[in-house]
Amino acid sequence: MSLLRTDRSWRAEVRRRVPVRRLPQTPAAELRGTWRDAKPARIDAAVAAAQLRPTHGWLVAAASTELVAGRTLLRTVSGREVVMWRDADGSALAGPGACPHLGAPLAGCDVVDGTVLCRWHGMPLGRDSDPPWATYAAHDDGVLVWVRVGRVEEGVGPTDRPVVAARPDAEGAIASVISLRAVCEPRDIVANRLDPWHGAWLHPYAFSDLAVDDLASTPDRLVLDVAYRLGRTFAVPVRAEFTCPDSHTVVMTITGGEGVGSVVETHATPLTAPGAHPAVTVMTEAVVATSDRLGFRVARSLAPLVRVGMRSSATQLWADDLEYAARLYALRRAAVDR
Repeated sequence: MSLLRTDRSWRAEVRRRVPVRRLPQTPAAELRGTWRDAKPARIDAAVAAAQLRPTHGWLVAAASTELVAGRTLLRTVSGREVVMWRDADGSALAGPGACPHLGAPLAGCDVVDGTVLCRWHGMPLGRDSDPPWATYAAHDDGVLVWVRVGRVEEGVGPTDRPVVAARPDAEGAIASVISLRAVCEPRDIVANRLDPWHGAWLHPYAFSDLAVDDLASTPDRLVLDVAYRLGRTFAVPVRAEFTCPDSHTVVMTITGGEGVGSVVETHATPLTAPGAHPAVTVMTEAVVATSDRLGFRVARSLAPLVRVGMRSSATQLWADDLEYAARLYALRRAAVDR
């Protein structure tokens, strides 16, 4: 009997230390369809609820690593050219993307002590220039750079900072960011993320054994169990929840299993002006991964290589999902144009 208990204890310890499980992938012919669970009305209601959460005008414009000291970065956000750069203290600044002198694009300009020097004629532009050029609020949260140029919702007004979801401590995490564009509106990207039921069908190479926990879910939180595939035989089961801190963002947080506290943030930033069609949106996905396992500490020492794999995996998934989002948009526009 004591040997049996020892064997069980040993197995339990192995399961605690090794997150990988032998979980053979179910053949497509034996999979149970999820179309009955993925009710259009349910997804539409979740998207509608998300659209009520204000952005206060803040939109994601770039990854923090893209905004380097001494050089400007030009982006189009909600139909506006926006130039971003770092002040002398490293904080993010932003302003209109065209030089007031002769309209030169302020991309790739030198920045000296927080002042942009236009590439065409060297006009100095910055917080203290005349006229001042740091006229848009900007915020670097350590992973993403935000600018306040979007629509400020009625009744709430602008804020000094965007709503940023809780993340793991940067010192013990690995962060990666990808950005891809699609012909769709931000709501279509949000709708894609608020339909987890498509995961095992559209991404069988990445997910399996997905089940939404209806009892734990609420109108503001979607809770599910899913296994991340490591080939056809092995997988890593986790429990996760999806929430929307604002109308353009969906955050998946790992709440059980491997990597508790890790987050996957999906941000939808319109390139085109509100109401313009065809609409173009940039999907920015930030993965901030953490774990208390020794293997993860080793992975952190190889973070640059690990990020390559993280970005490759995310790009593969979004190649499918952006097609999904573009299709939602095309169908809605076709209905409007009839």
